[in-house]
Amino acid sequence: MLKEKNILIGITGGIACYKVCELISYLTKEGANVECIMTKNACEFIAPLTLETLSKNKVVTDMFEKKEHVEVEHISLARKADLVLVAPATANILGKVASGIADDMLSTTLMATPSPVIFAPAMNNEMYNNKIVQANIQKLREYGYQFVEPIVGNLACGYQAVGKLAKKETIINKIKELLEGEE
Repeated sequence: MLKEKNILIGITGGIACYKVCELISYLTKEGANVECIMTKNACEFIAPLTLETLSKNKVVTDMFEKKEHVEVEHISLARKADLVLVAPATANILGKVASGIADDMLSTTLMATPSPVIFAPAMNNEMYNNKIVQANIQKLREYGYQFVEPIVGNLACGYQAVGKLAKKETIINKIKELLEGEE
C-alpha cells in the first residue's frame, strides 16, 4: 500500500518535529519515497541532514536555493506527491494556509498541491484551543484538508493537556486510509 507511493512531509517549527524522524523511517522501510520540506523554524529543532539520512532524499529548506537544473521546485514537488503530511502542524502554518498565504517553500507547495493533505497539529494547549486557530482548522476542513487530531499528553511547556502530536500509528493509519482511497 505504501510501496512506491510518493509522500511529501512538511516539517514546521515545533518541538514535536523530532518525532517525524520515526515516521519517515517507517514510511521508507515500507517502500514509500519520502521527500521533505522543512521550514526555517523547523531547522532550529532538527537538522536537515537527519531527515536526508532517513529519507534518502535531499531536504528542501529554502525556496530560493540555487539549483543545478532549472525546475519550478514547489510545483514539481506538489505534482509528484501522492499525499502530503504536515507534521507537526503549527498554528503558523495552519493560519497561513487557511488565509492563502504562500511565502515560503512549504506554504507555496501546499497551495499548488492537488493531492490529499493531512495536517497533524502539535502545539501548546492554549494555542490549540485559541478561537483563531480553531477557526482556521474549521476553514481548512471545509476546504477538504484532512486532520489527525493532537492528543492529551505532556507538553513541552510542562502542562498535561491536548496539543501533543498524535501517535505515529494514528498518523500512519490516516495516510493509509487516504492512499487506499486513491486506488
